[in-house]
Amino acid sequence: MRERILNDLKEAMKAQDKETLSVIRMVKGAMQMQELDKHAPLTDDEVIGVIAKEIKTRKESIVEFEKGGRTDLIEKTNAEIEILNKYMPEQLSEEEVAKIIDEAFATLNPTSSDMGKVMGYITPKVKGKADLSSISKVVRERIANL
Repeated sequence: MRERILNDLKEAMKAQDKETLSVIRMVKGAMQMQELDKHAPLTDDEVIGVIAKEIKTRKESIVEFEKGGRTDLIEKTNAEIEILNKYMPEQLSEEEVAKIIDEAFATLNPTSSDMGKVMGYITPKVKGKADLSSISKVVRERIANL
């Protein structure tokens, strides 16, 4: 994954694609910061985590831009998200996520205080492939209705 990002960085430089170059440089910088903190190279899963964090940050920014009526920044940020999504694994469908949640409830038989247990079961199966905040909402609602 790391090599792919570095190769794409070189290609964006050659093609003089400023937007892609800017986004990939930002990802590379975030990866380097993580590596400095960890004192070791990142695994592919950790690189995906860095990219997912960058996507999440941009989605939060879009909400703020909408409040401020900044359509120009919304479009730019959406373009950055599209570039970042190229590096993410294929996202799970809603049906696949629902199946994993059902499996977690069937396996764990959670009580009203087992939110952490359920999310601990689900997270490794969906990390990088689905939005954990939306899954958390669904799990919270299901636990509340037990």
